[in-house]
Amino acid sequence: MTKIYRIDTAQQTLVLSSCQQCLPQVIYWGAPLRDSVDLADIHAAHMLDVTGGMLDENPDLSLSPEASRSFPGQAGLILRDANGALVYPAFSLESAGTATGLSLRCVDQKNGLTLIFDFAADTETGIITAQTTLEAAQPVHLDWLAAPVLPAPQQSDEMIDYSGRWIGEFQPNRIAWSAGIHARENRTGRTGHEHFPGLIIPCTGATNTQGEAYGFHYGWSGGHKMIAEELPDGRRQVQWGHAPQLELHAATRFETAPLYLAYSQTGLNGCGVAFQRHLRDRIVTWAKPDAPRPVHYNCWEAIYFDHNIDALKDIATRAAGLGAERFVLDDGWFGQRDDDTSGLGDWTVDRRKYPEGLGALTDHLSELGLGFGIWFEPEMVNPDSDLFRAHPHWALGKADQVLGRQQMVLDMANSEVCNYLYDCLSAILRTYPVEYIKWDHNRVLPAPDAAQTRGTYALLDRLRQNFPNVEIESCASGGGRIDFGIMARTQRVWLSDSNDALERLKIQHHAAQFLPMAVTGSHVGPRHCHTSGRTHSMAFRGWVAAQRHMGFEMDPRELTVEEAATLKFITNWWKDNRDWLYRADILRLDSPDPAVLAEQQISFDGGRFVAFIGKSDTGPQILPRPLRLTALDPQATYRINLVNRSDLTHLSRGAPALKSGPIDLSGIYLMRQGINLPWSFPDSMWVLEGTKL
Repeated sequence: MTKIYRIDTAQQTLVLSSCQQCLPQVIYWGAPLRDSVDLADIHAAHMLDVTGGMLDENPDLSLSPEASRSFPGQAGLILRDANGALVYPAFSLESAGTATGLSLRCVDQKNGLTLIFDFAADTETGIITAQTTLEAAQPVHLDWLAAPVLPAPQQSDEMIDYSGRWIGEFQPNRIAWSAGIHARENRTGRTGHEHFPGLIIPCTGATNTQGEAYGFHYGWSGGHKMIAEELPDGRRQVQWGHAPQLELHAATRFETAPLYLAYSQTGLNGCGVAFQRHLRDRIVTWAKPDAPRPVHYNCWEAIYFDHNIDALKDIATRAAGLGAERFVLDDGWFGQRDDDTSGLGDWTVDRRKYPEGLGALTDHLSELGLGFGIWFEPEMVNPDSDLFRAHPHWALGKADQVLGRQQMVLDMANSEVCNYLYDCLSAILRTYPVEYIKWDHNRVLPAPDAAQTRGTYALLDRLRQNFPNVEIESCASGGGRIDFGIMARTQRVWLSDSNDALERLKIQHHAAQFLPMAVTGSHVGPRHCHTSGRTHSMAFRGWVAAQRHMGFEMDPRELTVEEAATLKFITNWWKDNRDWLYRADILRLDSPDPAVLAEQQISFDGGRFVAFIGKSDTGPQILPRPLRLTALDPQATYRINLVNRSDLTHLSRGAPALKSGPIDLSGIYLMRQGINLPWSFPDSMWVLEGTKL
C-alpha cells in the first residue's frame, strides 16, 4: 500500500510518499505542480534502479533515515535508552492529519517510540515550515534528532553556507558537492557569528536574479548542526537539528526547532524574498505594528562607559536636531560599571553617575520628542559584582573557567535566576518610559546546553507578555545571535558591531538573503571607525545606514557643518520613504564589476524601487559597467532619478543622462541592457529611485 501527500504554496510543491507503512520520504520538491497531476505517477517516476554492489532494495531517504533499515548515510535519529545502550528504532506510519497542514505520526511499538513530522505551508510568504517531535514511553537519552530530512537537488554543483566572526558576520562560503558529508556544527551555545543556521543550494548556473535555488533556515538560538551528504548511490540529503548531545538529561519528549524551507525559480533572490517576508510578516510580533520604524541614536561609540548627564543631554539635543527619534542609553548606567570588568548583573542605576536616577535624562528626551531605549545583558555576570558574590552558584561552568569579556554566563535553566532577572528588568521598565531594550550577549557558553536557550526564551516571553509595547533588539557582540527563534521574541537585530560602512555594505548584502530591512539595524558610525581605523565620508556612511533600519552611533559633537547637512538630507530621505521600504523586497543584483555590490529594494506592488549601488574598490576597467536591474515589468516605463547627484566628483567629466536629471526607460531595457552610472571613487554609493509610470 502506498500513501502520497502534497504540500503547496504559490512558489513550491513538496510531495511525500510512504510504501508499506514505512517512514514517508520526499519524492518531489520544486516548482509548483498542477492540481491535476497524478501523484502516483510521481511516485513511480521516483523509483531508482538497483545494480551490482548494492542492496537488493534502496533504503529510503526518509524524513528520518533509519540505520535499522541499512540506510548508507547519516541517520536522522540517534538515541540511547536509560542505561546508555544504543537503540535502533524502526518506525511505521500510523496516521496522517491534514487539519492545519500535514502531520505524520510514526510509531515503533517495540521500543515505545513515536516520531511526529509536522509541515505547514504559508501561501503568502511561500515558506514551508517543518518540525520533528520524538515521544518515548520511557525516558531516553537523545544524541541527535533531525528536523524533517529533505533531499538536495542533483542539478547543483555547490552549496552556499555562512561563516563569520566578530565585526565580520555573514561571510558566504561556496562548497562544492562531493561524496561524503559536509557538516557545520556550532557548539558555542548560541547562534554564533561563526555558524549562521542557513543554507542555500543553487542549481547549476543560478545567480542572484535567475535560475533555481533551494533555501533552508533552522530557527534555533542554541547550538545546531547541519549535514549535507552525498551518498554512494548519488542521492543527497540535508539534515538540520540541535547540536548533538545538547540535551543533557533523559526525557520522554524532544523536538527540533522549526526548519524553514524555500524554493525559487528567480535565483537566490526568490529564496531571499520568501525568508524576508516570512520573518517580517509571520515570525516577528511587532510592539507597535502601525508605527513607522524610528531613527535611532545609540550613545555607545560616543561615550563608552563615561556617563555624564550634561554631556548626554547635549548629545541627545544634537541627535534630535539631525533627525533621531529614539535615544538608546548603552552599557555603563548600572552597578559599579566603569569598564567591562565589573558590575554586570547588578541592574540598578549607578547613583554616582545618575544621582537622581535616569529621570533627568528621560525627562530631557521627552522634551526633545525622543523615545527612550536602554541596554541590558541579562544572561551574563561579572565575578566582580554584588550578584556573583551573593550567588556564585548561579554561574555556569567551573570556577576557574576562561572568562569572556571578563564575564561568566548565568544559568538560565534555573528559575531563581530568571525570576531575579525578571524582577530587575521589570523594575526599570516600570520606573522609566522605556520603549526599547538592546539585549546583548557578549560571550559564548562554557558548554552547550539546550536548556539554556529555552530559559532565555521563557524570560523573553514573560517580559513580552507583561510589557507588550517594549521593543527588543537581539545583539550578541553584534550578529552573534540572529535566527528566527530569537526573532520570534524580538523586533530588531544588531547586525554587526562594525560601524565601518564598507564592512557594513558587505555584511548587509549577504544578510539580505534572510533578513528584511525592517529588522536590520544599521548606524552611521564615527568618521574615524573605531573597529577598522578607516575614514569614510558622511555620504557613504549615511547611505549605507539608509539601506536598513537607520540610526546614528557617532558623537554628533564631532560633525562639521557640511557633515551635519549631509546626514540630515539622507535621514530626511529615509523618513520620507520608510513606510514603503518597510514592506519592500531586497533583491541583490548581479554586478558585472566585482568592485560593485548592488541591491534593489522594490515596493510590494512593484510600483517603485530604489537601487543602492555601492563601490568597494577600483574596477578593472575605467568606467562603470552597465548595471542590470531586476523584477520590473518589461512593458512598463520607469522614471529613473539619481538621488545623490550632489556626490558627483570633478573627475566625472562626461554627460551621462542621469547627471542632469531623471530619465524614462522601459523595464526591458533596464533589465537587459542596464543603466549607465557616472564614474565614482571607491567607498561611495549611488542611489537610484525608480517610479513606474
